Amino acid sequence: MTRHRRTWLSTSCVQIVKNKLYMKNLLLGMGLSLLAHIMIWFQANLQFFNTWAKNNTIAIALIFAIPISLCVIKSTSFLVAHFDGLFWPGRLLGFGMGSLVFATLIYCIMGEGINMKSFISILLSIAIVLIQIFWK
Repeated sequence: MTRHRRTWLSTSCVQIVKNKLYMKNLLLGMGLSLLAHIMIWFQANLQFFNTWAKNNTIAIALIFAIPISLCVIKSTSFLVAHFDGLFWPGRLLGFGMGSLVFATLIYCIMGEGINMKSFISILLSIAIVLIQIFWK
């Protein structure tokens, strides 16, 4: 009985550690993807509300290039690990998150409203993100 209890306990502990690592990969992957999409948005759109950025597009490209690349590379690594070696779920998750970041920043910073077509597209992006996270 004692041996069985130890085996069950050690199996439970291993499972808890695996679950934490599993969620850690998802959260780190999503966090880095979110950060990358925010930087990408500023890299592309800073020219429309900052004179220096408009006149120095090469500098903006160089400033953002390495941080964006590193975030995307590490995000991909974490998401592929989370999804057991599959690439598509992380790609679709990134696509959905990118659409949500774009919509949020366009509305908050540029003041551009959201029409019905854009609203439906945002809902579809949310659906894509939720499917990738919760559908096993």
